[in-house]
Amino acid sequence: MTHPEQLASLEGQQYVVLRPTGDVATTYRRTQRELLTHVPAATKHPHTEHVTLRGLHEPERREEVAVLVRAWAARQHPIEITGEAIDTFAAPWQIVIMRLARTTPLVNAYSSLTDALDRTDFRRLGELPIEDWVFHLSVVYGKTLAPDAWTALEHASRRELSERPSSIVTEAEFVWYEDGTEHAEVIPLGA
Repeated sequence: MTHPEQLASLEGQQYVVLRPTGDVATTYRRTQRELLTHVPAATKHPHTEHVTLRGLHEPERREEVAVLVRAWAARQHPIEITGEAIDTFAAPWQIVIMRLARTTPLVNAYSSLTDALDRTDFRRLGELPIEDWVFHLSVVYGKTLAPDAWTALEHASRRELSERPSSIVTEAEFVWYEDGTEHAEVIPLGA
């Protein structure tokens, strides 16, 4: 994230993310460029494609969280990411997303990270049970759009991805926000 308001709202938080490459990244970037032409220039959006597996708020125990994430990543095999559709999270979130297939490696990664976190008292953000979690990459944040502009973007966005772009992710990122800056540690999977 680079927008000052977003950085301020994330202060003290940590995230475990996957950054797909190859066909998934290409499809994501093409879709984002196209959709950004339909919205005001100030509309917020991620600057890099990422799949968030977990969010936490542990500013005083960030290094403890990092130790857990490193141990979790060391036990992970590479994770297959496959795009299914361009979809949306409706109001109140108003986010255009690239919805991902629930591949076994992706589901297992989420589940194993949940199991590791269940053995701690770390404060988790926005967590849902695996059955309810929608694996995705956020493309455009439309929360600030007027209702009619959001509806138009929502209708223009939704479509199945017939090409089903796929990528194998071989590393995770531990991302944290401190002093108005995004920081990240890249952690190889299976290391």
